[in-house]
Amino acid sequence: MNPQNRNHKLEGNGALLDANGVLREAGWANSLVYEYSRAMVKANKSRLKEWDYYHVIDSEGKYALSFTFADNGYMGLVDCSVFDFVTKEKFSATEIPIMPMGKLNLPATSEKGDISFKNKGCEFHIDRTEDGRHFYCRFERTFNHTEITADVYLCQPPMDTMVIATPWKDNKKAFYYNQKIPCMRAKGSVTVKGRTYTFDDSKDFGILDWGRGVWTYDNVWFWGIGSGIVNGKPFGYNIGYGFGDTTAASENMLFYDGKCHKLDLVDFGIPTGNVMNTWYMTSNDNRFTMQFTPFFNDRTDISVGVMSQHADKLFGMLNGTAVLDDGTELKIENLPVFHEKVHNKW
Repeated sequence: MNPQNRNHKLEGNGALLDANGVLREAGWANSLVYEYSRAMVKANKSRLKEWDYYHVIDSEGKYALSFTFADNGYMGLVDCSVFDFVTKEKFSATEIPIMPMGKLNLPATSEKGDISFKNKGCEFHIDRTEDGRHFYCRFERTFNHTEITADVYLCQPPMDTMVIATPWKDNKKAFYYNQKIPCMRAKGSVTVKGRTYTFDDSKDFGILDWGRGVWTYDNVWFWGIGSGIVNGKPFGYNIGYGFGDTTAASENMLFYDGKCHKLDLVDFGIPTGNVMNTWYMTSNDNRFTMQFTPFFNDRTDISVGVMSQHADKLFGMLNGTAVLDDGTELKIENLPVFHEKVHNKW
């Protein structure tokens, strides 16, 4: 990786893109300082990707839940998945709208606006509340015949988040505006195949990966995120690299008690040969030294014409040391987290 320091904090406000559809500024922030608008995009709308991805993991690493709502131009995705790590099973209920091209009406910001989808066999809602998000979904007839009902609430108190605006060197109209929100307390339940999985907001957390942007065709990325309780307070982290031109800023960040602590570069230490072996991660500022030991791989290998995804989406345990801006050292022990390695042609 480039040893150059990547810590430019976004200084502007207003529209994310200029009149030519080019990203006005690249860098990081702790909130959505720029305003995204589909109307400002000047690239082919089939290249525009918009998604809200949530997942919730119980504090013991026994099960997890994910919600995905995406408009990728020529294809949409409405999905609820349940992961049982004890039985090593995954249950998914999915609807795939064809050629949505903006018709799914994803909000232009994570800070307000609701999401909904309904057809004969599916009712899916993500409602933005004053202090969080309420999820309700019911899948009764899907292409894979999995019935799922979920009713979950994520509480988001006043807190810092990770925001990054990323351009591409080889395409001036390509950009990605991304927000990651960890440490949202989770309560509620999901039922699938007669089993009910419950989340307790005293110890269980959810995260949001909010993304809007024009992507190039062929991209690889690496991402890791997690939340939990450390020394009685909410702790979280987000790390990632891969696609686009990240010379202005990395997305690497710690969170503790609602405040962000920016990291520079992180080496994921992915083992050669088998991603299920332990990853030994280190940051170049020596503030993030972790071991990630996967216990479940939600592997994807899909190729349909010119489109493909080859991905290792891994749940596992994190152990190690994180150092805050003021030098406070936190010991992380058996924190259930999510990491992924993805190669998309889309």
